[in-house]
Amino acid sequence: MRIKVTIVCRQCGERFILRGKKDRGRIETGFKQCLCNNKNLFDIEELPI
Repeated sequence: MRIKVTIVCRQCGERFILRGKKDRGRIETGFKQCLCNNKNLFDIEELPI
């Protein structure tokens, strides 16, 4: 299932809006890290396309 994902960095506040796939409860967007090198602290919101 295709979904729209909003990722907000908790360290610097940078916002990313991506499309991804949801399979078996796991979201795959290809997102690795924020511009500030943060890899773990994110708020993630998903919306159906």
